[in-house]
Amino acid sequence: MVHFLHPGLSPRTIVPPDARKDVLGFLVVQEDASPYSLVNICLNVLIANLEKLCSERSDGTLCLPEHWCFPQELADRFVWLMTRQGKLTDRTASIFQSNRMKLKLVNIQKAKISTAAFLKAFCHHKLIELDATAVHTDLSIPDILSGLCSNSWIQENLRRLILDSTSIPRDSRLLFFGQLTGLRVLSVFNVCFRSEDLANVSQLPKLESLDISNTLVTNISALLTCKDRLKSLTMHYLKCLTMTKPQILAVIRELKCLLHLDISDHGQLRSDLAFHLLQQKDILPNIESLDISGSNYITDGAVELFIQQRPAMQFVGLLATDAGYSDFFSAKKGLRVAGGANISQISEALSCYRNRSCFMKEALYRLFTETFSTQITMPAILKLVAVGMRSHPLDLPVQFTGSACALNLTRQGLARGMPVRLLSEVTCLLFKALKTFPHYQQLQKNCLLSLTNSRILMDVPFDRFDAAKFVMRWLGKHESPKMQAMAVSITSILALQLSPEQIAQLKEEVFMAVKELLAIVKQKTAENLDDVTLLFTLKALWNLTEQSPAICRHFIENQGLAIFIQVLETFSETAIQSKVLGLLNNVVEVKELFPKLITEDMVKHISSLLHSKDLEVSYLAAGIIAHLTSDKQPWISCDLQRTALLQDLYATIQKWPSSSCKMTALVTYRSFKTFFPLLGNFSQPEVQLWALWAMYHVCSKNPSKYCKMLVEEEGLQLLCDIREHSEADPQAQQIAASIVDDFKMYFINYQRPSLC
Repeated sequence: MVHFLHPGLSPRTIVPPDARKDVLGFLVVQEDASPYSLVNICLNVLIANLEKLCSERSDGTLCLPEHWCFPQELADRFVWLMTRQGKLTDRTASIFQSNRMKLKLVNIQKAKISTAAFLKAFCHHKLIELDATAVHTDLSIPDILSGLCSNSWIQENLRRLILDSTSIPRDSRLLFFGQLTGLRVLSVFNVCFRSEDLANVSQLPKLESLDISNTLVTNISALLTCKDRLKSLTMHYLKCLTMTKPQILAVIRELKCLLHLDISDHGQLRSDLAFHLLQQKDILPNIESLDISGSNYITDGAVELFIQQRPAMQFVGLLATDAGYSDFFSAKKGLRVAGGANISQISEALSCYRNRSCFMKEALYRLFTETFSTQITMPAILKLVAVGMRSHPLDLPVQFTGSACALNLTRQGLARGMPVRLLSEVTCLLFKALKTFPHYQQLQKNCLLSLTNSRILMDVPFDRFDAAKFVMRWLGKHESPKMQAMAVSITSILALQLSPEQIAQLKEEVFMAVKELLAIVKQKTAENLDDVTLLFTLKALWNLTEQSPAICRHFIENQGLAIFIQVLETFSETAIQSKVLGLLNNVVEVKELFPKLITEDMVKHISSLLHSKDLEVSYLAAGIIAHLTSDKQPWISCDLQRTALLQDLYATIQKWPSSSCKMTALVTYRSFKTFFPLLGNFSQPEVQLWALWAMYHVCSKNPSKYCKMLVEEEGLQLLCDIREHSEADPQAQQIAASIVDDFKMYFINYQRPSLC
């Protein structure tokens, strides 16, 4: 039995049983806060590895192993997941040719498969439901009908057929549905479906639900043929109707079994059919659901009277009308309203109209206004926004308004109450919209604003590579200072989240970003303005240059050293000094740049900062000196100065507290490999001592990360060599031994065969 309560119940999509609540409008947001089901995890792994797990037929299609057998529910879900991921093709659909796959509820929405593949893969199964919404034009409605009717079991038992937005060849005439005698639910929304096709369909003996929205039907009189069995009729935006209002109402009046009627309008037609319908007293006596959204001249009084005369009503659609604002609609128990008067009505509208862009953009606009200053976490609403954006990827108003609503619903405090998976979905949709509409600046701003959310930027999975590319390009647009500051702060964090290999792939964008960031530093320094933008800019440059020799060279080539020397001469704040020194530590790891770095100004400032009272500043200055003095060659003309620096370095390290102490901000490393040349430099124990102090420090703060790094990069042996070396400095030997002994259990966990 099929129940019809509102447009969401007029089935336009077929999904596996566990997702039925979505179709019925009940969004279970808790799923976004829960782990993925084991079944879906297994099926996703299978889909990702189909090429490896399947054999290949002579025609190039895939075939599952012979001993594999899928129960019906699992097979249905398998098709659905493949379709959703865009993996259902002629090559992969062939795995369903086998009788070991028993399909019943098939969803191939938007699949790119040919007629031949469809016939072979699906038409021999005992299907009772098929959703072929917007399948590729290679598979047309006549071909689908022909394939289905080739199976006598399907002819008698197929109950639900969804063909929304599916193509029909121009030379096609009548669509033959007549053989599908078991059909109860048919949807041909946005299809070249004509009045003669309606006459054919109306004769189906079991038809209960019909959607002919946005079709070419000019006359609905054929519906009188099924007036005693039709329970649901959806004819939204029936723009080609040539009947008069009295003629249309006369047909509707005869449909006494109707429980659901949708005569909503696109808004462009400015139809008054609903206005006249509401005036009728002897019409739709059993109606439970009426949708008149987008209609003209609708008033609260007229709708209230209509509902009061029909006590069974449970739903009314009033979006984009002047009705729905009286207390009646909130007070009447059991009545759901899809409208724009309040958040409840808007939520219902978003759920009902997910497949109608005209109403989706209207509902999103109302939602934006309603949530502009909200302080309530609403994950269910955000989920509906995501559904709307995913359903209409090429509709700019939907994408833009949806992005604005997403911002309202995920402001800093609100995002903390949202499931990570839901935030990930929304963020990915924003970037998808960005790629679809690359020149729409306000949409770009919304994406940028979303990334300023610390919850999203730090905790949520999304494509950080694409995000970094977008943000770095934005830096070059010379936007307002506020937008520039946001782009800088995001860059500073994303740069740390990308691997050196990814940064190398973004060479063009990074080079441009470094130039812009240096320009910002230069401007702030000239203005003597030590604001938060300067701090984020310095941090961004520090993170971008880490383990990136090409970026370090680009920094030097663009007068970066001179600019940073000027920063040190202008500002004395330790927060600024530490970021300048952090970047210079990255640059001095590139040996070929030593000659450009060993300058009088550089040595003077670094020597001075070595004696800073701030431990982090002193530590970072010491790192620069350790690297620069590790090679004698660049110092040939000033060896005495190098010797003095080494002595100063050694004396300073003796004054530092234990290497397990806390610095104001924990220095982090992606690799120890740049330390290894320093560890092997037994002729200069000062250099060796700094590297050991640094390694013990970070290991004591995050042993699981850095002990694993030491083992994987084979640095543990270098520590053993220092401990056992006869000419090693005693203090260096002591720290090396402390690292090996104090973190021995961590090293053992990483399964190296022996410790020194």
